[in-house]
This record gives sequence, C-alpha cells and structure tokens, in this order.
Amino acid sequence: MSRSPRTARARALLAAVLLTLTATSCSGNGDAQEKQNPPSAASNAATTAAAEAALQKQKPDWKPCPPPSRSEDAGTAGRPPGPDWECATLRAPLDYAHPDGEKIGIAMIRAKATDQSHRIGSLLFNFGGPGGSGVTTLPAFADDYRTLRTRYDLVSFDPRGVGRSSGVTCLPDKELDAYYAADATPATTDEQNALVDRVKKYAEGCQKRSGKVLPHIGTTNAARDLDLMRQVLGDDKLHYFGVSYGTELGGVYAHLFPKNVGRALMDGVVDPSSDPLQSALAQAAGFQLALGDYMAACTKTSDNCPTEQQISSLLDRLEKKPVPGGGGRDLTQSLATGGIAQSLYSKQFWDYLTEGVEDAENGDGKILLMLGDSMNGRGQDGTYSSLQASLNAITCADFAQRYTAADIRRRAAEFRKASPVFGDFMGWSLLQCTGWPVKGEWQTPDVSAKGSAPILVVGNTGDPATPYEGARKMAQELGKGVGVEMTYRGEGHGAYDSGNACVKSAVDAYLLEGTVPAPGKVCS
Repeated sequence: MSRSPRTARARALLAAVLLTLTATSCSGNGDAQEKQNPPSAASNAATTAAAEAALQKQKPDWKPCPPPSRSEDAGTAGRPPGPDWECATLRAPLDYAHPDGEKIGIAMIRAKATDQSHRIGSLLFNFGGPGGSGVTTLPAFADDYRTLRTRYDLVSFDPRGVGRSSGVTCLPDKELDAYYAADATPATTDEQNALVDRVKKYAEGCQKRSGKVLPHIGTTNAARDLDLMRQVLGDDKLHYFGVSYGTELGGVYAHLFPKNVGRALMDGVVDPSSDPLQSALAQAAGFQLALGDYMAACTKTSDNCPTEQQISSLLDRLEKKPVPGGGGRDLTQSLATGGIAQSLYSKQFWDYLTEGVEDAENGDGKILLMLGDSMNGRGQDGTYSSLQASLNAITCADFAQRYTAADIRRRAAEFRKASPVFGDFMGWSLLQCTGWPVKGEWQTPDVSAKGSAPILVVGNTGDPATPYEGARKMAQELGKGVGVEMTYRGEGHGAYDSGNACVKSAVDAYLLEGTVPAPGKVCS
C-alpha cells in the first residue's frame, strides 16, 4: 500500500463496484566508425539541439479513441470514451540524455474546450499512483470537470511505464493471483524469508519483461514529458491538475521548469519531505484515522457496524483460514487488508465495507475480494493492468532507499502503534524495492520552485492515503509565494471531487479566472 495508486484506483473501483453490485540503436559497424572518428562536442550539441527541436515541433495525430483493453484499468467499465474524446501518441526520448536516440510513445487523450472563444489552453491531469492510467480515468469521470472544460481542453495521459505508454509487466496473471494472496505480514523467520524470496522473484520478472524501460520511468523523466507535452500542445504555460502522486509529479515539474508553470492545483497532497519509511508510517496512521472516522459515522446510522476489534479478529482468522471469494478463489488476510484499505478512499465505499466485513465473517469473501482486487489492478476477467507493477517500478526508480527484513523488524512496534490494523501490512510493504534492478534517484524529491507562479495546494483533514500534514509540507517546500495552502475538513482521498461546494468554487475560480485564494482558506 505504501505510495499506492490512489485516486485513479479509487475511481476505477467505483465503476467496478457499481457494475458488479448493482527508434532502434545503431548497427555495430556504425559504432566502430564512431570510435575511429569521434564526433566533436559542437557536433554532438548540434545533433542534440536538432533532436530536441524536432520533438518539440511534432504534431499529434488525434484520432477517435479505441476502447480500453482487458488489461487496462477498470475505470471505464470496458466502454470506449465516446465521441468527444480524441487520442494521440507523443514521441518522447526513452533517455532524455540522448534525445536523438530511441523513442517511447506516451499515450494521450483529450476533449476540447466547449467555449473555444474563451479557451485558456490545455489542462493536464495526473490522477495519481504512480501507476494510474489517465487515458482511461479522465473520460470515465469527466463530468466532475465539465465546468473546467468550458475554457480548457481536458488532457490526460499514461505516464511512461504505465498502461499504453510501455506499461511495466512483471509476472503472468495466475502468478500475480498467488503473489497478492500470499502472506504479507510474516511473523516467523521462515515467513519473512518467503516474503523476501517472492519480492525478489517479482523484481526479476519486471527486469525480464520490462527491463529496457525500468531505468527511464522515474518522476523526473515524467516531468520532462509534461513539458514536452506542453510544447507540443501549443501552450506557453503548463496548466495542471495533479492528484495524490500527481502532486509529487507536479512539484518536481515546478522545480525543473518554474518559469513554465501556469495555474496548477495539487489535491490529496504527498509530503515531499518524507522518505518511504516515514511515508509508510504516516499512511498507516492515515488509514487508521479514516477507519475510526468510518466507524464513528457508521454507528450514527446503523446497528450493524464492525468494531476495530472485529476487523482485527477477522484478519487474524483469515491468515489461518481464508474464506471463499467466488470464482474458485479465496479471500486471504492480505487481500482483505487491501480491500478494507481501498474502501476508505471514499465515503461512497463505506457501505460496501460494512457489508463486506459482515459477509466475510459469515464465510463469504466476495465483496472484500473485489475491493482487494481493485487495489491490485485485477479485472473481473482475471487480467491485471500495469497499475501495481508501474507503481513499484516508478517508486523504485525514484527512491534510493532499500529496506531489509531486519530494518522492518526494528520498526515493527512503531508501525503497530501507528495502526493496529494496517501497521504490519504497511511496514512489510517497504520491501517492494529490495533487490530492484535499478538504482533510485533521490532520498526525497526536490520540489523547490523559486520563480514559479502560485500553486494551489489543497489538503483534506480526513485523507487516509495522503495525510493532511503533507499539504503544509508541500506548500513550504515549494517556497514562499509559490505554495498556497487551502484546507478541506472532510473525509476521503482528495477534496475537489468530494462534492464540497466551497472547495469546488475556490478551485474553479483559481483555474478559470486566476483568482488565488487567501493562504489558509478553510472549507468545511
């Protein structure tokens, strides 16, 4: 769950719940010739400049969008986007150090502004993750942004290593079923060794199936893709709507290209000052807080609400004896924990959590299994999207930390204190980059953005996945006069799509009219 694909996955889940419950390298001879007559520095610079100019001048070939494939996110429930939407592919360097070398395709989608006479430009969305597909998510939930569409072309994309943009794959679907069902909270040395071996096998599978892209899919390169996209779309400034991990991507972009920032929103904000261990601890506490808020709200309207002790006891029983989840699969402790966490992303899922826990206690794991499958990017037909593989790969390309079982054992009490329900699960998730074949770029990302236009940063006090404190840290790290913090006192992950009129009004005024809220504005 650590650094989980957040809003994109939550949106995909909502659709699934509603549907269910109601250029190639040079030849050897060319390399030899280069060694005999190495190009001059001036020649190299000219070649690089020419390659960059050619990329910036490319014209996307917008066409009607194809329906999502079986292996993509479930956010569209298998439906094509519709006639308002066009798709195209951006050509970007696989390695930005060599813009004249091999290219990677970045899948894009857009719907043009409805009021072209007052069009501002493009508004680029990243819905989080890393690993969420913008190509499937944006059209599925575009009604939430219809006001913004009056003056913006709504644009999203699959970041490099995600979905249609060379999405990372690691293991076959059947092996992924076993991987996600296996014990993720080992108690004995043998169980810990087994978990380490599974993580190692997973990493080896990623290297085998996607090794070419793994070194090049970190957030820094995704930010460079954003700026290339801005230029190709014809925008002088990048207007941006980033959610969850998308706020980290937006912060890195602002650091690299501060003068190119237009109107930018960060919603459901990642704390850029936290390393993976600190983030996992904060997220464990965030989910625990959200669980408490859910139970408090539930008892006001129902006599059938689970207690924390009931949930903990259920998870303990599932570790020893899974229950049937339908389709020949069982609900295990790991899948149930993920499903419970997934249900806390939005108040819209709380009723399913109540029903799912009750059913599981009575031997029926269907609802919690479906929620757990959504956490892992598994479709109803048994195929997996690139969701979790992309999350792993991008996280491990970003962060240099590599944790061991001994590291996690030393912090186990701290994780359990942060969350009796989720602590162990979150702690052991830190093994995700252990043995990864690519080194990480940073300890924490630099998002300082001196010279940038103001960036609106919205924190939600009840957010389980990106705890509220992250918004303040992001605003501070962006720099004085850049990060403008706003608070939403609510529940769920993110604020704009919560239905709160105060938040929506303030964000719309900022993005559409350029009206920056007073720092510290609070919406309840």
